Amino acid sequence: MTTPLPPVRLFALATAVIVLSLYLAQPLVGMIGPSLGLSPAAAGLITTLTLAGYALGLFLLVPLCDLVENRALVLVTLAVHVAALTMAACIDTPAVFLTASLLVGLSACAIQMLIPMAAAMTVEARRGQVIGNVMSGLLLGVMLSRPLASLVAGRLGWHAVYGLLAAAVALLLVALMWALPRRRPVGDHRYVQLIASLWGLLREEAVLRRHATTAALCFAAFNAFWSTVALQLARAPLSLGNTGIALFALASISGAVSAPIAGRLGDRGKTRLATRAAHVGVVAGLVLAGLAGMPWAMAHIPPALLLMLLGLAAILLDAGTIADQALGRRAINLLRPEARGRINGLYTGLFFLGGAAGSAVAGLAWVLAGWSGVCLVALAFALAACVAGHAGTAGRASLAHSSATSMPGNSTSV
Repeated sequence: MTTPLPPVRLFALATAVIVLSLYLAQPLVGMIGPSLGLSPAAAGLITTLTLAGYALGLFLLVPLCDLVENRALVLVTLAVHVAALTMAACIDTPAVFLTASLLVGLSACAIQMLIPMAAAMTVEARRGQVIGNVMSGLLLGVMLSRPLASLVAGRLGWHAVYGLLAAAVALLLVALMWALPRRRPVGDHRYVQLIASLWGLLREEAVLRRHATTAALCFAAFNAFWSTVALQLARAPLSLGNTGIALFALASISGAVSAPIAGRLGDRGKTRLATRAAHVGVVAGLVLAGLAGMPWAMAHIPPALLLMLLGLAAILLDAGTIADQALGRRAINLLRPEARGRINGLYTGLFFLGGAAGSAVAGLAWVLAGWSGVCLVALAFALAACVAGHAGTAGRASLAHSSATSMPGNSTSV
């Protein structure tokens, strides 16, 4: 039985705070590495292990939502998160710190336990709106993580960043202890069977495959852009410094705005239209980004106008990518209630892998062809998402038409 509405603001705040831990180390590697006596190559393991831990959590821990009582699972996972952040704040031994970084990422997967809980606590007619609102908090946390980490570390040192975040998550843990209801899943799988069933779910659920594919492709385009745009912004004629690049990153707030809008459109039965609009936004953003980086444009267009074009490109790209994710989350959370944790872990893990692929390919494209090469690669991902999304909706429409024509007097709308 669902409750009319979960504590959406608390869920949004929780995801915003927890997600800070995934990205806070990125701007601090230059401080943390020398402090721990790590070489530049070894210092890069800090962010790598954090994100690798998160990926492991998505595939190995989030499916536990379908096996064990959800409230206890979330609280225990967050307790481990607090302990890992505290360990990172207090211990300067390199091996221990790197282990703590892995545990920080692993336990941050509590985010993806809260989202299906919010879906389960919400009536279907409002599920898209609630998921969109919770995702807004998540995206605001992603957007603010790097500038907040830089600001706190500049004033109090990098240890304080981890310590303050540990305190914030501990407070959330107390709040969630009071707010979360007990929710026991209906399945009776063993853990090994649960993990083994992931491939079966992916094979059987066409909706999951379609939305995971478009989300992975859009996120690949998104990461290709954001992993290299700082390099483009630092080049002449823009020549932005660290502060300017940090302010440019605020364009990603558009994603936090588009998520609840997309969720509401999904609730009103306009998923297909909203998905197409999201994909068009991603393509349009990348076309603008490519035009702004062309040699003739950089030579003849004033830098302020170039910056505006790149900013508009970022807004369109972010809004489209996050709207696609919000619509996908709504769709997959309408599938099997008994497998909601596994489905959510699969969906998030797959588009996370897509994002990693986008970052990797973008680095190579930058080396070989500069900004134009990055935009072309990202545009290829975006166009592939359009094709995958259109093929999926066309397939559903064809199936619905076949069913309607084979059963006289029965009509089906898609």
